[in-house]
Amino acid sequence: MFSHRTTYRVIYGDTDNMGQAYYGNYFRWFEIGRSEMFRFLGLSYKEVEDNGIFLPVAEAHCKYTTPAKYDEVLVIETSVDPSIKAGIKFDYKIYHEDGKTLLAQGYTKHPCVNKDGKVVRPPAFIKKVINKTRD
Repeated sequence: MFSHRTTYRVIYGDTDNMGQAYYGNYFRWFEIGRSEMFRFLGLSYKEVEDNGIFLPVAEAHCKYTTPAKYDEVLVIETSVDPSIKAGIKFDYKIYHEDGKTLLAQGYTKHPCVNKDGKVVRPPAFIKKVINKTRD
């Protein structure tokens, strides 16, 4: 199964007074992962929205294993769950820079919504990109 990896360095503003990354930032890092995966596959989130489709988060989950700390480089691994037919489910794993130490894992689920806020089936241009992850 296809997965995409991108990196992110934990900045001081990502941490709490214990020097660990604030838990809510993991969801921001998930967003970085899915945005960069789409871009890598040839379609930016901006292009999705320019085509009248929006991908709001309908469900999100994160299981924390090891805390990320200031100035560490994270590896964000993103993949698409191929079993989902309506909308898109992204799966994430966040690793320490070594690519082996798992810090957190989770998922987000996104319906496709048009400009009027109506849930619609994933359009062909999105299906084309998602199908690249199934090769």
